[in-house]
Amino acid sequence: MKIAQITDLHIGLEGQETFNIDVRDNFLLILGEVVYSQPDLIVLTGDLCFDQGEVEIYHWIKEKLDNTDIPYLVLPGNHDNPQMMMEIFEIDYSHGDEEIYFAKKLAKTTALFLDNSKARHSDNQKKWLKRQLHQADKNILVFMHYPPAKCGVSFMDKNYALQDMKDLQKLFHKYEKNIYLFCGHYHTEKIIHLDNLHIAITPATYFQINPYQEEFEVDTYQIGFRLIELSKSRCMSKVRYIEGKKLNP
Repeated sequence: MKIAQITDLHIGLEGQETFNIDVRDNFLLILGEVVYSQPDLIVLTGDLCFDQGEVEIYHWIKEKLDNTDIPYLVLPGNHDNPQMMMEIFEIDYSHGDEEIYFAKKLAKTTALFLDNSKARHSDNQKKWLKRQLHQADKNILVFMHYPPAKCGVSFMDKNYALQDMKDLQKLFHKYEKNIYLFCGHYHTEKIIHLDNLHIAITPATYFQINPYQEEFEVDTYQIGFRLIELSKSRCMSKVRYIEGKKLNP
């Protein structure tokens, strides 16, 4: 099974200033590359909206995804509104607390989709995650927005890290098999191995952040997505990049 992960779109309203980056065209360029790759599933892991959840933006993204004729799933990021997303994307995965989290079988592999759009998880969601891990007995996939660890990206680790990462790590490390976790949020590409937890951070379709500077600095305007190859025995992934577009080059 082939899964395409797209993250951190930061789509603005029509005419909204997005720091001279053509965020809509960037998303369409990436979506075109994704369609060409012929995945079985597309997963969007948050920050669909530029600043905050907007109905018009979600409708625009949904139309473009629907036109691909490829099944897709969406998760919220810290710039999203989960309740709006549930309504517009017709998501029936709310467990209360206005969170979107659910489990699916992908090629006979359990995949867990988590909501940390508030930079942490509710007690209900963590209890649900604990039950899901208790029931599983093979390597699993996890999709979420924030990485559940410090990642060596100075600006993001200092200012925008997941608040309850220790709780998540404790749950994940109790699991006896491998966990392959795919996320975004950090606007960079990174792989982190913490015992059985293998974290893959996927670059944004907006811009990438310089991982070595403590103050915010754009590293590159290249944009990317991740292709995940899932089989019975292993999970492999790679990132594909293209040049992003500016409004006034």
